[in-house]
Amino acid sequence: MTGDDVLLRVEGLKVHYPIRSGLVLDRTVGHVKAVDGVDLEVPRGRTLGLVGESGCGKSTLGKAILRLAPVTEGSVYFDGTDVATLKGEKLRTMRRHLQMVFQDPLASLNPRQSVETILTEPLKAHGIRYDKATRVRELLDQVGLPTSAALKYPHEFSGGQRQRIGIARAIALEPQLVIADEPVSALDVSIQAQVLNLLDELQERLGLTYLVIAHDLAVVRHVSDEVAVMYLGGVVEQADSDALYATPRHPYTKALMSAVPVPDPGVEARRERIMLAGDLPSPADPPSGCRFHTRCPFRQETRCHDERPQLRLLAPGHRVACHWAEEIEAGTVRPHEVTAQEVADLQGS
Repeated sequence: MTGDDVLLRVEGLKVHYPIRSGLVLDRTVGHVKAVDGVDLEVPRGRTLGLVGESGCGKSTLGKAILRLAPVTEGSVYFDGTDVATLKGEKLRTMRRHLQMVFQDPLASLNPRQSVETILTEPLKAHGIRYDKATRVRELLDQVGLPTSAALKYPHEFSGGQRQRIGIARAIALEPQLVIADEPVSALDVSIQAQVLNLLDELQERLGLTYLVIAHDLAVVRHVSDEVAVMYLGGVVEQADSDALYATPRHPYTKALMSAVPVPDPGVEARRERIMLAGDLPSPADPPSGCRFHTRCPFRQETRCHDERPQLRLLAPGHRVACHWAEEIEAGTVRPHEVTAQEVADLQGS
């Protein structure tokens, strides 16, 4: 993929939060490694879905890309410019082109502001000249809300309508990249499809590029061209959506996919389930080597414990961070049961 085809490229990104101790919290005794060496690409005009368990660093990664979370190390190239190095007015100007849709529409909208104020505030902040009535009407129409909504307040709307207002605010500055952090997880199931279809329509109409963060694999499959899977601060697999769902190559991705119910009872009864023992390790004290080795049913001694695998190309457009991906695919490395006690022993070693 050429540089012109990639709108967003993240290289070696780390977000480490210090753990402080002492009477005045003057000593740093460790770090929470929320994001720990992430590499990913988002092609222009496409949608990359980001999935993983709660606590794996998905939302922190999204905020770090927008510089809403501190970047400890690494680069965030947006249209060729490293956003991680920008400061002051240059960062402010760049942010016009990168916007975010937040998870909870009620918490992300100011309850004291009317919809009209919410939608025009970004334009004022960036010094953009506009006709208020015309621009507000355009934005409301784009997200399927009536013009009468302009003078109302967030509490007067349903959850789905509030999320539409949040989306309208995100596109008010005509950005190139929109990061949607769990955009439908706070909504009723009956409303989720409407909001996802709206995002698809806006992408086609406005030429938007999306990074969609979600834990719901069905949601990610519905909206994404490519999918990246995160585990404990790192990306363990990235591939075309159809390829990843059809043939997951990383043991963690296999486990995630095996947990998704299949509508056909016969298929559901026959298919293999991969059960992960134990809980997600603490990002303040991640395992050595492969971060997943403490729970991995395909774990091999020594290398998995000592050497962290790099995200590498396994098939065209399909990258995997696993030492044994080829052997697992060929069946020469077989899964074994990992008990909860074994997980505890490994995490304590």
